[in-house]
Amino acid sequence: MTKRLRALLLLALLIPVGCRGRGGGARDVSVRLAVTPVPPQVGPATVVVKLAAPGGHPISSAAVRLEGDMNHAGMVPVFADARETAPGRYEATLNFTMAGDWFILVQARLPDGRTVEQAIDVPGVQGRWTCPGIPVREVQR
Repeated sequence: MTKRLRALLLLALLIPVGCRGRGGGARDVSVRLAVTPVPPQVGPATVVVKLAAPGGHPISSAAVRLEGDMNHAGMVPVFADARETAPGRYEATLNFTMAGDWFILVQARLPDGRTVEQAIDVPGVQGRWTCPGIPVREVQR
């Protein structure tokens, strides 16, 4: 077997391992996320996470933590712990610090000890370009 063929076989074996999600154990759990305001803006945002078991049954009493990151390197992530506001519904305030594309990593520890970790994209967080008392004018290029 040539070195090149061995290298290709090794690469083929490694790719599925590298693509597995982190966390584990609770792949059957549905994670849904909603952010308000719509569209999201720089500043505080309300993030609602809904956790459900197969069949849509809400999962109560989970410990849910959120981590917001921008899609590009160099930005400091933001964190929030979510509290349960209804069965399977968890809410937190997350502060978007800059306009651009973000993702929110939802980390949940379920009552049975399993964990869920899922990244959800939040594209197009808009900047706030107005200052009180200063009129906004269009800039032409």
